[in-house]
Amino acid sequence: MQTTRPFVEVIKEQLASESLNLPMFHPIALKLENLLAAKDFAIEQVVALIVKDQALTSQILRLANSAFFSGLAKVRTITEAVVRLGAREIASVAMTASQQNSYNSFSVPELKAHSQALWRHAIGSAIGSRWLCERTGYKQLAQEAFIAGLLHDIGSLLILKVLEGILLADAGGKATSRDLANEIIEAMHTETGHELLEKWNLPELYCVIVRDHHKEQRDTTNVILSMVRLVDDACRKLGLAPTPAEPNLMLAATFEAQGLGIKEIMLAELEIMIEDAMEMVSVSAA
Repeated sequence: MQTTRPFVEVIKEQLASESLNLPMFHPIALKLENLLAAKDFAIEQVVALIVKDQALTSQILRLANSAFFSGLAKVRTITEAVVRLGAREIASVAMTASQQNSYNSFSVPELKAHSQALWRHAIGSAIGSRWLCERTGYKQLAQEAFIAGLLHDIGSLLILKVLEGILLADAGGKATSRDLANEIIEAMHTETGHELLEKWNLPELYCVIVRDHHKEQRDTTNVILSMVRLVDDACRKLGLAPTPAEPNLMLAATFEAQGLGIKEIMLAELEIMIEDAMEMVSVSAA
């Protein structure tokens, strides 16, 4: 390994490479998201896309029948799942399945522990962003907010995968500490994530949120971005992140909470809901 080579160059080289082989998105989940973005899709198209992959079909059915996603009578086919839950909800399930596999794909123990902390942050942000939209008059944005919350720190996952590749290629090299990984992620993850989503041709909605979720905001016109930023703070307050919990973080004092008119009691309910929902989510489940 060339220790003097700037890590940012390695990241950019990976992004530019046509042979980029990182388990970031399942191709079916990507095609499904792009299909739904076109608006004029049919249920038959959604079903035909999903059933091309038997493993993803099984995982979607399992998640669709989970207490978190459904709680209704059991569904046995993808058609039933799409009809009952809706195509957008199925897209959320498919993206969740895809991302869960990616966060569980590490073999270096230190990075695997870090990736699982990132997964808890991602799924907590997704759950919270959807819930907050549904409770604040933006129900029509709830599913997009879920995926935005799930993907907002995707750059962190890419950086960890590149770190793992470097470590595995240099068997005699030193392990990467969590502090160092956090430092690299903090500096690079928004730009890196934005470039990755553009490379994968995901909708601009998600690209903007990945790029801007740490930028200082001057207004709350981008409601989903504001929701994701607020829920991101809530997850960090609760300790759903690779960094230490921030229990003194005052959510009601944030620009987003005040700009959207979200009161302290709802924010307290948000924290409780995220903690309760996380009990349903197993980090190690495939």
